[in-house]
Amino acid sequence: MNNYKFCFIICYNDDLFLSESSAYINALHIPDGFSAEILSVENATSMAAGYQYAMTHSDAKYKIYLHQDVFIINPDFLSDLLNIFRSDSSIGMIGLVGSIKLPDSGIMWDGDRVGSCRQNFIIKESIDSSPSTTSPYVEVEAIDGLLMATCHDIPWRDDLFKGWDFYDISQSQEFRLAGYKIAVPCPDTPWVIHDDAIFNLSHYDKWKEIYIKEYRGA
Repeated sequence: MNNYKFCFIICYNDDLFLSESSAYINALHIPDGFSAEILSVENATSMAAGYQYAMTHSDAKYKIYLHQDVFIINPDFLSDLLNIFRSDSSIGMIGLVGSIKLPDSGIMWDGDRVGSCRQNFIIKESIDSSPSTTSPYVEVEAIDGLLMATCHDIPWRDDLFKGWDFYDISQSQEFRLAGYKIAVPCPDTPWVIHDDAIFNLSHYDKWKEIYIKEYRGA
């Protein structure tokens, strides 16, 4: 394990998105003594499977799993991540949008959320705001998969989640079951742009039911 290395992991099916996301990553400031790499997985069979493959093929301590349409606009993103991880050794994962208390449905969007992200939709643009607090982060129960940064390797549940939904909520629970905290930063301005599109929710309920059975004991 290389304790002074970052790895950005992107599952992609669009070369243009990958190129743009990579351009933003390559413009980031890298902390002194650290290195960074980008590991892209093309046409993964599922998000969890793609991330599991990449996780086992990088020796970086700090792995940043992000959607192909996420563009990091905070030039000090890596230093800011390090500061949070180093502030509390029990923090195992950091996300940008999360749920302090995940609703019983397992759907983050059914309850209140914290975080900061600039969302670009086809019909509108929105900015999620951070909570009013003097703390640099808020501890949450689960984070959204748009960006998930880790400092420990915990297997992704590709045995259960074979699609594109609930892999993030599952991984959040896996980290908590392993005894780690999950944090969402509270920046003054968003750290990323999420150039999102129309959601494909054709199998969403299927993965929700699997999540509830595995983690809620239903």
